[in-house]
Amino acid sequence: MGTPDFAVPSLRILLDNGFDVAGVVTATDKWGGRGKQQLLQSAVKRFAVERGLPVLQPEKLKDPQFLEQLAALDANLQVIVAFRMLPEAVWRMPALGAFNLHGSLLPRYRGAAPINWAVINGDTETGVTTFFLNSEIDTGDLLFQERMTIGPDDTAGDVHDRMMELGAQTVLKTVQAIENQSYTLQKQDEGQASKAPKIFHETCQINFRQSAAEVHNFIRGLSPYPAAWTMLEGEELKILRSSPATGTPPVAPGMFFTDQKSWLRYATNDGWVEVLELQLQGRRRMSIADFMKGYRFR
Repeated sequence: MGTPDFAVPSLRILLDNGFDVAGVVTATDKWGGRGKQQLLQSAVKRFAVERGLPVLQPEKLKDPQFLEQLAALDANLQVIVAFRMLPEAVWRMPALGAFNLHGSLLPRYRGAAPINWAVINGDTETGVTTFFLNSEIDTGDLLFQERMTIGPDDTAGDVHDRMMELGAQTVLKTVQAIENQSYTLQKQDEGQASKAPKIFHETCQINFRQSAAEVHNFIRGLSPYPAAWTMLEGEELKILRSSPATGTPPVAPGMFFTDQKSWLRYATNDGWVEVLELQLQGRRRMSIADFMKGYRFR
């Protein structure tokens, strides 16, 4: 069960290692593209169709017809990677249970955006966790955890792409262990729990009253999507990559400074954040060098 690109390597690795995938559950097709004139399939559906797997796309997971179709697959185990919260009627169905791959070292960063919040908070390490589902989101007993580093300039996208492959390896390890009944469950330590709530456009506005390091982490933690933003001469400016710098700005936090030729900086409460890659409202994503060639400051 999965929907975005992040889930595809986990499905692929199970097939490549000889596991019999009884079926795939993914999101319904959505209208999108220019003018929303094209019916778009999820990344998982496209891959599943290529491999000739049965695909279920329920609008509601409690729908009796879907539950009947799911039961008919007669699966021993459910593997959930970047999907929705499942009702108990679904995750209790298979004899060997249902496990989820989560993009953090649980119990840290329970919720919808664990990669983003780890980078925003300046963490130098994260990882993946597999755990058996229960009725409370991201609280089930732990199966396996694998760690990975976060570099000082890594974006959430960089971490996502590396984690996608680490996650697939961990899914394979977990399925093999469940098949062989060779695992030890571990309870989550509630005292170490933290949240990773869903991120919305309005919460992506940059607060330049923070330090340069904090602003830099915020920018990279939201890059490439949904992207941190501020204003430039009345237009919304998304900042995709940045570099923090020290110094005493001659302008207030949030104001920009530029030579109008090669660089653009925003003042913070203790220095600067230099813009390296950006996207101005209504334009394509570009490097600062390309932007400065075509933009005329008012």
